[in-house]
Amino acid sequence: MRRLIRFCLNRIPRPLLQRLAGWLVPAVGLLYKGRGVECPVCGSRYRRFLPYGYVQSRVNALCPHCLSLERHRLLWLYLTRETDLLQHFPRTLHIAPEVCLMRHLKPHFAHCPEQYVTADLESPLADLHFDVQRIPLPDASVDFVICNHLLEHVADDRQALRELHRILRPGGRGILLSPVELSRARTFEDDTIDDPAERTRIFGQYDHRRIYGADYPDRLREAGFEAEDIDYAAAFSDEERRRYALPADHIYAVSKRLTDNQ
Repeated sequence: MRRLIRFCLNRIPRPLLQRLAGWLVPAVGLLYKGRGVECPVCGSRYRRFLPYGYVQSRVNALCPHCLSLERHRLLWLYLTRETDLLQHFPRTLHIAPEVCLMRHLKPHFAHCPEQYVTADLESPLADLHFDVQRIPLPDASVDFVICNHLLEHVADDRQALRELHRILRPGGRGILLSPVELSRARTFEDDTIDDPAERTRIFGQYDHRRIYGADYPDRLREAGFEAEDIDYAAAFSDEERRRYALPADHIYAVSKRLTDNQ
């Protein structure tokens, strides 16, 4: 199973993979039914989650029902327990939308669908298609932005962050997650490495352009954001972390100051 999933991730184009995964993975999940783990996103229970990974497969990672990964489950718990996103209807831009989260957010905004907009460079699931380095939206037009595991793919991530800051209204908030190696003091990037196999070896994925270090929140602040680095998994008991299969990832919450002088 690990080899098959890794083969699909590396060989099947992402738009097609997204379409296939919607019915193929749940079918495989029938073999994993049980009570060992629970997905907080969809409520499904299994003996364990499916393995997942482009290079090294992580065991107990992918929920067969909603396709959530470890980071999605942690994020969903944060959104539902620590924010009021699902109590109100802020103008929300969801970039590179995760299927598991979109399935909950779209129904929430059903009576005001214009308030929830998804965007991606090429995904057929998204409402809008654009390069995050050039967002075709007016200044201060978004109340809440969700953009996860995208910036490591972008040629100029600082420009993308400036664009996200530009479209966020003063007082607006967001979640900007990226894979971060906390043991690494500074972000590593080297655009002279252009061989896909070498990029996979060094960056962990052929289309990653950098490895973020503990200075990641500083990049968020350089773009103008107020940034909070939250070790949210530490708020859960050992039993909860095991039951939900949560990662050690941090949550990176951002906001835009009400005035430039604050």
